[in-house]
Amino acid sequence: MVVPGRFNGPPGMGNGGYLAGLLAARAVGGLASGVAVTLRRAVPLDRALALAHDAASGTLTLTEDAGAIAEAIPVDPALPLPAPIDPVTPAEAAEASRSFPGFAAWNPYTDCFVCGPGRAEGDGLRLFPGMLADRPDTNACVWTPHASLVAPDTGQVAPEFVWAALDCPGGWTGIDRDTALLLGRMTAHVYALPYPDEPCVVLGRLLGRDGRKVHTATTLYDAEGRPAAHAEQVWIAPRV
Repeated sequence: MVVPGRFNGPPGMGNGGYLAGLLAARAVGGLASGVAVTLRRAVPLDRALALAHDAASGTLTLTEDAGAIAEAIPVDPALPLPAPIDPVTPAEAAEASRSFPGFAAWNPYTDCFVCGPGRAEGDGLRLFPGMLADRPDTNACVWTPHASLVAPDTGQVAPEFVWAALDCPGGWTGIDRDTALLLGRMTAHVYALPYPDEPCVVLGRLLGRDGRKVHTATTLYDAEGRPAAHAEQVWIAPRV
């Protein structure tokens, strides 16, 4: 498997949510739903990476010569589904985006495929989550998927881009001038794939901090206001 350079997150490495979605699709197929993906180290770009599947545990491991890069394992289907973040209207989400902290000069992720303001329309997802005025732990933004994100022969957005959209809004609930974060683990449930050119709402919520770990959640609502996907993440603040 190769992660093309277009799908970067932090400079020089692949976007964690996009990579997690690729692995989830190969681990369970279909909507790439109900999968936990753990990132062991930075995802290389434009390099051939090997996949290994453990039939006994269901674990799919992405590797290269230096060892494991990421692991995907299906979630126990008997576990209850997580509750989505309470929704807001597209107008409220658009207003929140005006205060996206990533517009500041200190932003280290300006070229991120998901949240980079430096990416052109149709190249990056351009998700700019800003905190809600009445919910200091929750941010929101509008995502109108570009037609280039549609999976072949489906008319709907490919699941890896849904996973990508669920990534950065969570991180931006904990990122600031003094705190950079890298995705460590992401567990996502995808219920429905959105259609291109229809405005969706993505919300992120800060769940808590534990030393260098930051716990977050994200929910995607489709153009009809229905929860289409939900994820929970563990982020790691790099050692200074």
